[in-house]
Amino acid sequence: MGYLAGRGIADITGEIAECGLLGYGLPEQQAAGLHTRLRARAFALADGDRRLLLVICDLPLVFSSVTQAVVRRLPAVYTEANVVIAATHTHCGPGGYSHHAVYNGNTGGFRPQTFRAVVDGIVEAARRAIADLKPATLRLNRGELHKASANRSRRAFDRNPSADKAVFPDAVDPATTLLTIERDGVPVGLVNWFAVHNTSMTNRNRLVSADNKGYAAYHWERDVSGIDYLAESDESTDANTAESANPALITAFAQTNAGDMSPNLFLRPGSGPTEDEFENTRIIGTRQYEAAATLLQENDTAEILEGGLDHRLIHVDMANVRVSPRFTGDGLPHRTSHAVPGATAFAGALPDGPTGWRFAHPEQNPLLDAVSRHGIYRLSRWLRDAQYPKTLAAPVSLLNRLVPFGQETLPIQLLRIGPLYLLCLPFEVTIVAGLRLRRTVAESVGTDPDHVLVMGYANAYGHYVTTPEEYDAQMYEGASTLFGRWELPALQQNAALLGTAMREGRQIAPGRAAPDLSRRRRHRPRPPYPDAPLPDEEIGRELSFARDGEMVTVEFVGVHPAHDPKRGGTYYEVQRRAGLYWHRIADDGDWSTRMHWTRQPSPSHTTISTVRIEWRIPPETPRGRYRVVYRGDTGQVAFEGRSQEFDVGPGEEL
Repeated sequence: MGYLAGRGIADITGEIAECGLLGYGLPEQQAAGLHTRLRARAFALADGDRRLLLVICDLPLVFSSVTQAVVRRLPAVYTEANVVIAATHTHCGPGGYSHHAVYNGNTGGFRPQTFRAVVDGIVEAARRAIADLKPATLRLNRGELHKASANRSRRAFDRNPSADKAVFPDAVDPATTLLTIERDGVPVGLVNWFAVHNTSMTNRNRLVSADNKGYAAYHWERDVSGIDYLAESDESTDANTAESANPALITAFAQTNAGDMSPNLFLRPGSGPTEDEFENTRIIGTRQYEAAATLLQENDTAEILEGGLDHRLIHVDMANVRVSPRFTGDGLPHRTSHAVPGATAFAGALPDGPTGWRFAHPEQNPLLDAVSRHGIYRLSRWLRDAQYPKTLAAPVSLLNRLVPFGQETLPIQLLRIGPLYLLCLPFEVTIVAGLRLRRTVAESVGTDPDHVLVMGYANAYGHYVTTPEEYDAQMYEGASTLFGRWELPALQQNAALLGTAMREGRQIAPGRAAPDLSRRRRHRPRPPYPDAPLPDEEIGRELSFARDGEMVTVEFVGVHPAHDPKRGGTYYEVQRRAGLYWHRIADDGDWSTRMHWTRQPSPSHTTISTVRIEWRIPPETPRGRYRVVYRGDTGQVAFEGRSQEFDVGPGEEL
């Protein structure tokens, strides 16, 4: 008996206006429109009574708040142990959906609307995948992708032993891995793993964006395969019977050990291959697509996966792990400590998105450095062993006594799909740290490291994992390795525990999970004030129209998008006339369009908005008459605004 496999996709776009974007952590980076919609892509697998569910989300991060809420709404056979929810790690998605305060710092607090959009969308995609379960063949293929990543932490990488560095001669992990789901020889689902940060869009951008991995999936599904996301979504509103709502092909571009991998090839934000962040997003996304498509073309020689499914999960208090000498590397036992970020963590990763805090080097933090070295470390030998030479900044455990600030008990999960093992971690793992983890799992289960993938950004979030050697450099990644220099050995120890139990067919106690904080009262920002029109104008009226070559720009009197996030729908359409009727040819999920929202000066307790919609006319656009239709909702009534009509192609009367 072979595998059953199913696929599902759904919109998870949250608030696109006046909500802090999560990733770069800048207070001023507030959402002000939409670049591309965010989506969850789910893949359900079954073998007899065994089940696995993989969900890859166009999200900055996945938190326990999301995982717990999703699992509660799935069929009972799907649990925290056999469900993995992972983020692509876009840095331009709306935040506010965590139950821990540190991640809601630039959102004004918890955002129920964004949280609902994320959870509802993931559940919808998951249910569609489960309803879509059918006999399938799974194939695995591997290759290499170069010129799509650069090591943004080279000084730390170079501290690693020569034997480890020799595996990555260019200081990047070029491995690209493709899992193909086939039915009757036809690919219907694809999951690609490649290590690169989803930071082609910079911290100057204020449009919600799925970034380079989102573009790779969009390009394969929409441009290459011709999928119409809105048409597929309209076919069925019942996720339990939504097989017909699934497109013919669903592709996901997942993360692995991307902790020190940047898409900014010139190691400056928004630089490389070009100096335009939108074009960089497209190019790096296209390169990931092309590498995966090449692997698909070679699928006849790919490895066919057989051998069933399995899973193990353990919750680990990362603040208090006693690490055996087997894993520490110096022949001595050691212990992790409570989570403490280093001062240089507050500077951000300079090649991708500096924060403006002048904490990039210890000499810029003389007070904190002196307190750490001559005060705290002298008073606590245990903390010195765990955290030195980090310049200590903010003790998470102490802040947790006041409010749930950051998570210290975190899930570690091992999944098996035939000979393929996925070590799913709630961390950002550097490439050498990932190498060591893969070797640890491979040794414990009795396979080759090439059959093990580290799948980061999964199920929760605990920041970075570096090797002890990289940790000592105290660059951004090391300073963000919260539990100290023995964090990686602690994870190796637990990965070996999971792998050994899986090899022996033995269950292990999952341990105590992090508390469910969903019922705790949290600060929530107030909703927007009622909408009002511009003086002498009506809501929805066209204010301006411009055609500059292949760019069409239309401005409307708008409303605040928070009244209706249009999940599964669209804020606008580009329509083409055919006879007496108008047909949608592009919408707010398309790469060719962008929407900018602007708040205008207004009397107190009202919101006056304008919306600018841009359409970059693709070269293959057919000749015809077009218009732009903007759809909004005041919270009391829906409306529609229409632009003037315009021609594309030779100027003939239509």
